[in-house]
Amino acid sequence: MDMKNVTKLNDNAGNCLSCCRVERLNNEEAQGLLPGVLLPFNTAFFMPEALNINPQHYLEALFRACENLVKESSSQDFGEKQLSLHQKSVHGLSEFEGEYDAVIICLGAKANTLPEISGRLPLRTCRGVILNLEPPDITRCYPEHGPSILSDAWIAVESSRSLNVGSTWEWKSINSSPDVSIDEASKARHELLPKASTIYPEIKDWVFTGAKAGLRAMPPLTPLGSLPLLGCINDFIGRNHSCKYWLFGGLGSRGLLYHGWLGNLTAHAALSCNEEVIPSELTSWKNINPKF
Repeated sequence: MDMKNVTKLNDNAGNCLSCCRVERLNNEEAQGLLPGVLLPFNTAFFMPEALNINPQHYLEALFRACENLVKESSSQDFGEKQLSLHQKSVHGLSEFEGEYDAVIICLGAKANTLPEISGRLPLRTCRGVILNLEPPDITRCYPEHGPSILSDAWIAVESSRSLNVGSTWEWKSINSSPDVSIDEASKARHELLPKASTIYPEIKDWVFTGAKAGLRAMPPLTPLGSLPLLGCINDFIGRNHSCKYWLFGGLGSRGLLYHGWLGNLTAHAALSCNEEVIPSELTSWKNINPKF
């Protein structure tokens, strides 16, 4: 991080929404939260209400919330509604024909496994590896309420005895396996630990216990920034279908922040069969030729 980014972060902290608390800390204040932390510019930004999210647990809780909403609305004379979870392997969009009125594709990097759209989406794939670390002994734990850290490498706190450090960026990879080889883990350690230790030096003494990986599906770069890919793709895939197919992807690192709003837009568009519900900036990707 350089001084230009610090200035930008400082401006953002001063102009953020009132419901989003961001506190600027000097070195002494930061030491009170995390003894031993180093601040290159004597500045850190602390979000007291920030959370680490486990994606699997979050999605399970989100589905339970949807189930509760369906039960509640059905009991209030809004007409009977039904929500079902079906888990099965799908090899192509044609398998949905005649069974569904609308299908929303939200497969992330796996969207390219569907033959109808394989190689036609302007997504930039990128594999990332994260490390799991434990303290070297029982006397050297992370502070119980110590914050996670976002810097050149991020440190996500699972518990006082478990830290995740990430992430690497291997552009154009198509390897979606969560398994990490010994060689790949070694390279990730050599890349990530020096970055993490510039902020939290004690992490150099922590013990590596494993690594896992994932494949990102990043949206294309445009003059407006990296915008998600939304919209109906029936014309895009080039055939007449009895079912309407919609794409919901390319959310990138802001997916957790925007998925609720974008999901709501996509649901309204699918129910009304009207793509104009979605801002045109988010459907303009169909005019982009993917580059490989």
